[in-house]
Amino acid sequence: MLSALALSLLSALPARSQELDLSYHHPVLEDYFAPVSATPATPDADGFIRRWALLEPIAKPEIRTNAIFDDTYLNAEFAKEYFKDQMTIVPKDGQKVKLDKKTKLAWHWYDSQRYNVKLYRFATGLGLHPTEALYLAVTVINVPEDMTVRMSVGSNSGSKWWINGEEVILLSGDRRMVVDDCVSRKITLKAGRNVIRGAVINGPGMSDFCVRFLDGKGRPVTNFTVTNQ
Repeated sequence: MLSALALSLLSALPARSQELDLSYHHPVLEDYFAPVSATPATPDADGFIRRWALLEPIAKPEIRTNAIFDDTYLNAEFAKEYFKDQMTIVPKDGQKVKLDKKTKLAWHWYDSQRYNVKLYRFATGLGLHPTEALYLAVTVINVPEDMTVRMSVGSNSGSKWWINGEEVILLSGDRRMVVDDCVSRKITLKAGRNVIRGAVINGPGMSDFCVRFLDGKGRPVTNFTVTNQ
């Protein structure tokens, strides 16, 4: 009798491939993100960059565990071209990209209300499935002069980051987001406009990231602006 009850309860559960019932998540996008204004932003007091263009999540239903996120797997996934101009686009708010004949995804510019950009809440706030997904992020920073810095990133889970088209950091493995989890070699931000790109991939569970720059003494760099073009 107990076995029959257990089977009955299991059969009532939604299949993994079905849409996530977001009614249990009570998503409130405004608790985590604010619309971007025309005024340039600045990093917060701790140097974290909060203004980002986020692409609606690219579905990765084949990911059932974060344990697969080794360097080989991540490099292969992040090297894939999902849409035209993927590594050169600085999108406008609402701009759509075409993944295939049936799938179009939109970019959204937001200012994060927290130092860490909550990708899970971004997805659920838009009524989208937040897990088993690849997220892409883009932002533009404007620096007053050439700067020698280190890029510092934390992400949940695996991620890769580029500046002006050059790979800077790869975070692999099943990890939680920790501030300054991975710090790059010394790099030079050129005077003027610099484009930062990120790709964050996750299976089950929450997903987020945080990015800042550190100077030669490990202090947050804050003397630059952040724009959406």
